[in-house]
Amino acid sequence: MGFDPESYYTSDYFSGKRPDGYADYIGTENILRREFAGTVEFIRKFRASGRLLDVGCAYGFFLEEAKRFFDVSGIELAEDAAEHCRRSGLNVFTGQADETLLGRLGTTDVIVLLDVIEHLPSPRDTIALLVNHLDPGGIIVITTGDFGSLYSRVAGAHWRLMTPPQHLWFFSQASMQAMATSLGLEVEHLDHPWKVVPLSLISFQLTRMSGLRPKRIAISNRLGLPVNLFDAMRVVLRKPSR
Repeated sequence: MGFDPESYYTSDYFSGKRPDGYADYIGTENILRREFAGTVEFIRKFRASGRLLDVGCAYGFFLEEAKRFFDVSGIELAEDAAEHCRRSGLNVFTGQADETLLGRLGTTDVIVLLDVIEHLPSPRDTIALLVNHLDPGGIIVITTGDFGSLYSRVAGAHWRLMTPPQHLWFFSQASMQAMATSLGLEVEHLDHPWKVVPLSLISFQLTRMSGLRPKRIAISNRLGLPVNLFDAMRVVLRKPSR
């Protein structure tokens, strides 16, 4: 039986019921929003305002931070998460980033895919489609694992991001550059940023990596830990101006 994203990415994925998902996404909102606030400030170095689309926006915590500076919209596959966004007053569509949804949203200045591209069945095709709906001079911001990193090469099949079937693709800096060039995009920035991660999620993932069945552990969702294994990259791609 093939992998079905629509049946896999449900509320279970965000609530500790999938071993490769999140321990308690909603419960860690405060930590996630502090992290996302920093991401917004980073994005504003390249584009200070305008229209912003978050592809794979989950429960909208990034959009809540971004809406202070941008006119925001989102696309989310998980119905429960998308409905949560709409109840919060956010303009979020349920589904995948296809021509129909993007056509309803129009063009935009900033598109973000935060830990999303590795989940896409056809990442290059999706990015190509997004480029068509990106205004000239606009940017695409991507975060994803760095398959060429030292940690990835040493860990091999035990790399923390090697979690099929949800992670379908892996990118290195070279392959990201090659994809960007093939789509007429410029790599304006690439780094390996620090990230504040909920302590409950760290414990959840370490349990899975140890070969045990992950479960939610009673650790305060208000606690976060700065983490950087230099195996996750952040990329800013720019569409040339006319």
